[in-house]
Amino acid sequence: MIKLEHMSKYYGAYPAVIDASFEVLRGEIVGFLGPNGAGKTTTMRVLTGFTPPTVGEATIAGYNVMTHSLDARRHIGYLPETVPLYLDMTVTDYLTYMGQIRGMNLSWIKERLPVVIDQVQLGDYRQTLVGKLSKGYRQRTGIAQAILHEPDVLILDEPTIGIDPIQVVETRELIVDLGSRHTLLLSSHILPEVSMICQRVLVIHDGRIVADDSPSQLSNRLQHTERIELGVTGAEGREVINLLRDMTVVVDARSDIRADVQQRAAREGAAALLVDARPGSNAAQHVAASVIERGWGLKYLTPLPMTLEEIFLELTTEEDLGA
Repeated sequence: MIKLEHMSKYYGAYPAVIDASFEVLRGEIVGFLGPNGAGKTTTMRVLTGFTPPTVGEATIAGYNVMTHSLDARRHIGYLPETVPLYLDMTVTDYLTYMGQIRGMNLSWIKERLPVVIDQVQLGDYRQTLVGKLSKGYRQRTGIAQAILHEPDVLILDEPTIGIDPIQVVETRELIVDLGSRHTLLLSSHILPEVSMICQRVLVIHDGRIVADDSPSQLSNRLQHTERIELGVTGAEGREVINLLRDMTVVVDARSDIRADVQQRAAREGAAALLVDARPGSNAAQHVAASVIERGWGLKYLTPLPMTLEEIFLELTTEEDLGA
């Protein structure tokens, strides 16, 4: 549904995106990650036909976004980072106007409006002026205009930026729901958001795509050590750490200071630890055996993949990129 082939975009002599290629298949929810200035928004503007590529091509639903722009745009719902809203219109009037711009006839608009307003939970605000809405409800209005014409593809640029935590959760739930109906490309620099929503991750850094995989596969590929979280009863944390650090399969052991883990450990009377072990060494089995041999209780032992934050740092540091 979305295809980018060897696309580069220059602003003068400055390369914003360099030789980017990827494809998003029908029904996929793909996260597009990168630090500010990495090229995310430029890529999305090319995909939506807002700006032409310098080199290469972009297609949506098989239509080239430059040579068959109107055909491509009929298949796209786009939420830019700054939503273009008319503040002196009511929500209903604004959505009606946006539908007309997209070539929807009035009967189709009339049919879609209640469905979309209900979907984004704007029912209580349908006659409210857009200018009087909170940032979160303006964002919902922006999403409503993006899905009004029933596009196959949704492209969302930083959809939760600048809204309060409660509405972040609600917007995230809405995006997951939209992902069941649309092919979805989601740009964000908020890593937990992407890990909760997306099946696959694209990472862009300095204009280049540096990774394209599922979070779990990226973790497996980049992880230099195996990480294990461990809860032990019947011993002090320092005693367990000393034992673990003497094991040849263990690279390091330390207290797990995550607040939620510490609260659970306090309730269970356990020492909470994190263990970094040598890959492929069956470390979990050796650690469990050593704890049990000492007569301590093994409350839990769970292998941990790399977090998306760790993956992101691994991919966007100059050393790892060979710069």
